[in-house]
Amino acid sequence: MFFPHTRRSWLQQVAVGFGGLAMSALCSDSASAAPPVLGPLAPRGGHFPAKAKRIIFLFMSGGPSQVDTFDPKPLLVRDHGKPFPFPKPRVQFNSTGNLLKSPWKFRQHGESGLWASDLFPNVARCVDDLCMIHSIHGTNPAHGGAVMKVHTGTDNFVRPSIGSWVTYGLGSENADLPGFVTICPTLAFGGINNWSSAFLPAEYQGTSLGNASIPSDKARVRYIANSRLPRDIQRLQLEQLMRQDAASRERAPSEAALEARINSFELAFRMQSSIPQVEDLSGESRATHALYGLDDPVTANFGRMCLVARRFAEAGVRFIQVTHNDHLVQWDQHSDLKNGHEKNAREVDRPIAGLLTDLKQRGLLEDTLVWWGGEFGRTPTAETADGRDHNQEGFTMWLAGGGAKPGHRYGNTDEYGYYAVEDKVHIHDLHATMLHLLGLDHERLTYRHAGRDFRLTDVEGTVVQGVLA
Repeated sequence: MFFPHTRRSWLQQVAVGFGGLAMSALCSDSASAAPPVLGPLAPRGGHFPAKAKRIIFLFMSGGPSQVDTFDPKPLLVRDHGKPFPFPKPRVQFNSTGNLLKSPWKFRQHGESGLWASDLFPNVARCVDDLCMIHSIHGTNPAHGGAVMKVHTGTDNFVRPSIGSWVTYGLGSENADLPGFVTICPTLAFGGINNWSSAFLPAEYQGTSLGNASIPSDKARVRYIANSRLPRDIQRLQLEQLMRQDAASRERAPSEAALEARINSFELAFRMQSSIPQVEDLSGESRATHALYGLDDPVTANFGRMCLVARRFAEAGVRFIQVTHNDHLVQWDQHSDLKNGHEKNAREVDRPIAGLLTDLKQRGLLEDTLVWWGGEFGRTPTAETADGRDHNQEGFTMWLAGGGAKPGHRYGNTDEYGYYAVEDKVHIHDLHATMLHLLGLDHERLTYRHAGRDFRLTDVEGTVVQGVLA
């Protein structure tokens, strides 16, 4: 849609491979506002009918405390200050002391009666749309390994991100946008590996808008605009690159890296117009701005990310991640739990509720799976006098929409909230379940690399039937 007839004629003479086919289709569809997606990112059906078309991942970096947010433990209040009555895990991040009660009150909400603490009064009004999983457990008590596990399914190898796997499995619904976008991601604890395609073709790499140290109103795709050259000159440069690549492609027709480069150049050219349009919130109503908290400096930064995520979802992006973090590890309260968690919750509570409400009003929640959580939870025992240590043994995540059972509580931790003990859900199980909701069989979504077939769930993972609507 961006190329003149001379470019079209040239393409007919030298186009080869998927990159050339995609460019030819774009040229022939020059009058269309949304050219079809061809090549590796062409939309594909899953292995069976899907409940969800896309995922929005609300990543709470640092690890929110399950016993202070959505998993109330009356015995923790009763036995405050006493020793933990069971053996603690053999491997701990730091040593902890006696039991520490939550500073916040828990209440039941909605028709479902699900529990939420006073940290989340706005999300509490949405509990009838949430499927709370209280028995998540992982394998690594350190941020780096746990963050990588949540994002890639492994804590010690470079593997494709879940967003890359989803895009590889389903393709994209918009030729002018990436299939996988991450908004203000943290550069710590694996950094780009958390949105990398690793050994998957480069087309499935996540595209980052800024990073966690940049305010969301300043977050942009790097080099999205070329201030030195007008678009017609850029077209000429791209055509010259395509000529060179076409010649190389004829010499090495099986060169996948070259094919990916052709596709990335084409997408980058189109993104110069499409990405700024999605990020432009001027057309959204004042009521919508208020719904996401853009009228309050406390909530505006995260609220803007959530609103942009909704716009990407509407535009056909398959996987959108929104990270709550800054230059610190946001939810990592080893001390000063009360002030730290209250600050964090104030920043995200209203925007998250706004996103859920907006998606539901627009009919998008039905086929959009919203995923909330951190890399692990916190201990019910105290570190220092007023903090909690890392806890991968049992914690809470929740899902909303996209075929997850609404107003539902699944699994349990022990009576103090340390270990997952009932209907345990490993990270591999969670990944398998979310892929299932997208119509993908996690055992069949594989890619051959280095002589073996790889998958997001490695050789593990079971779909959790109890959270499916």
